Amino acid sequence: MGDTDVDGTKPKGVFTTLVADGDWLYLKGEFKKAIESYTTALSLKPDNKTCFVGRSKCYLKMGQSENALKDAEASLKGDKSFFEGLYQKAEALYYMGEFEFALVFYHRGQKLRPQIQEFRLGIQKAHEAIENCVGSPISVKLEIKGDLSFLQKDEERAQPISAIQHLTKEKKRQTQKTPKSEKTTKQLLGEFYSDKKYLENLLKDEDLVKARTKGGERLQDVIEGCLTYLDTCTEFWSQETTSSPRDRARRLRHQKPSKPSAHDASYEPAHFLMKCLDEIDAELTSGNAAGSLKKAKEVLKVVEGWCDKEVPHKNEVLANLHSCIGNALLKLGDMDKALVHHQKDLELATQCKLSAAMSRALDNIGRVYAKTGRFSKAIEFWEKKNALVCSGLEKAWLCHEIGWCYMELNKHKEAREYAVNSADAADGIADEKWQMNSNVLVAQSELKLGNYEACVSHFEKALTQAKLIGDQSVMTVIQKALDDAKQHLQQ
Repeated sequence: MGDTDVDGTKPKGVFTTLVADGDWLYLKGEFKKAIESYTTALSLKPDNKTCFVGRSKCYLKMGQSENALKDAEASLKGDKSFFEGLYQKAEALYYMGEFEFALVFYHRGQKLRPQIQEFRLGIQKAHEAIENCVGSPISVKLEIKGDLSFLQKDEERAQPISAIQHLTKEKKRQTQKTPKSEKTTKQLLGEFYSDKKYLENLLKDEDLVKARTKGGERLQDVIEGCLTYLDTCTEFWSQETTSSPRDRARRLRHQKPSKPSAHDASYEPAHFLMKCLDEIDAELTSGNAAGSLKKAKEVLKVVEGWCDKEVPHKNEVLANLHSCIGNALLKLGDMDKALVHHQKDLELATQCKLSAAMSRALDNIGRVYAKTGRFSKAIEFWEKKNALVCSGLEKAWLCHEIGWCYMELNKHKEAREYAVNSADAADGIADEKWQMNSNVLVAQSELKLGNYEACVSHFEKALTQAKLIGDQSVMTVIQKALDDAKQHLQQ
C-alpha cells in the first residue's frame, strides 16, 4: 500500500507528475504532447482548475481559441474569482476578436489582482484593438452566442465594488443635452469615446438588439443603459468646460482639482465612486501609500455625508473604504490605526452579512496581528476566515500562514496539522509554489517533533518542487535544510 492510493490502482503522485510534465512540455513548445498530459491528469481529477488553465494556454498557442475559451470557462466553474482563469478567458476572447468581452475580463482580473502586470497590458491592448476597429464596426460584430448574461451586471464592467452596481441598475435611457459638436464629445470622453461609438453602431444591428441575455433582459436595454451612463458623464464634464475661464480660475485658486467635492459626488455617485476607488487602488499599487490614504479619507468623508437614498448600500461602500484606509496604513507601518479601520470594515461587513467583505476584513486583521508578533490573535481571526474560504489557492496559503503562526508559538503539532492541510489544498490545484512552501513547513514541524524520517521525506518533496519552479536560491536553502535533517538520522 506504500506506493498506491487507497483503491490500490493508481500510484501516488501520478496526477502531480502529469501536471508537471504538461508544464514542462508547454515550456518546451510541445503543445500537443502537453495537452495530452493535461487531459490525462483531468481524467484523474476532472475539476482541477490548474489543468484547465494549462491546457487552455496550449490551445491558444496552437490557434484553437474556442477550445482555449472552453477550458478557461471550465476553470471558473465554482470560483468566478479564480484570477488565472479570468486572465485565460480574457486572452481567449481577445484572440477570437471579441475585444469588448476580453476587456471586461481583463478589468475584472485587474481589480482582483492589481499587482499582476498582465491584466494591465491586456486592458491596454484590448483598448487599442477596439479603437482600431471603430471605423469599421462590422469587422468586430458581436455574435449572439455563449454566455452573455454578464452584460446585465454593472459589476462586469469592472466596477471596484459590487455595491456600486445598485446605483445604476434602475436607470433607463433618457434624452440628454449633448455638446455642440462630435469633436467636443470626443474630447470630453477621451478613451471612452470609442466605446460610445461602438455601442451606437451595435444598436443599428436589428438582429442583435432583439436578443436577450440569460437573465431575460433585452440586449437593446443593456446597450442603451451603457450609453445613458456615458451621456451622463459627458453632460457633467461639459458643465465643467462651459463655465467661464474666470470662474474656473477662481475655483482652482481655492480648490485642488483632484479633491472630491460634494457637488461632484451628488451629481453621479456611481461615477464618483468608480473614479475615486480606481485612483485609491492605483496609488497604493504604485507604492504611494500616503497618497492612497489621503484620497481614501477624503472620499470617506464625502460618502459619510450622503443619505441612504443617494446610496442604498452605503455601509458596503463605507466598509470598502475603511479597508482601503487600513491597507494604506499597513503599508505605512501604522499598525494600530490600520487595525482600527480593518475592524470597522469587519463590523460593517457583518452588519450587511457580506461574506466576501467579512473574509477580506478577517484576512487583513490577521495580517496586522501577525506583523506585530501577536500570533495568537492572528490565528483567532484567520481561523474564522478559514471557514469562509472556498478557493483552493486561498486555502493553501491561509493554512500555511496559520501553521507558521503556530510554529512561532512553539505549538508544533498544530503547526503540522495546518501545514498538512495546506499541502492537501496545494496538491488539489497542483500549485508547485504552495506545494513547496507547505512541505517545508511540514518538514520543519516534524523536525521540532523529533520525527526525522518524516522531516527528511518532506524536505525532499519540497526540493523536487523547487526544481520544477526553477528557483535556484530556494533550492539552495532547502538543500541545506535537508542535509541538516539527514544528520539527525545518522545520530
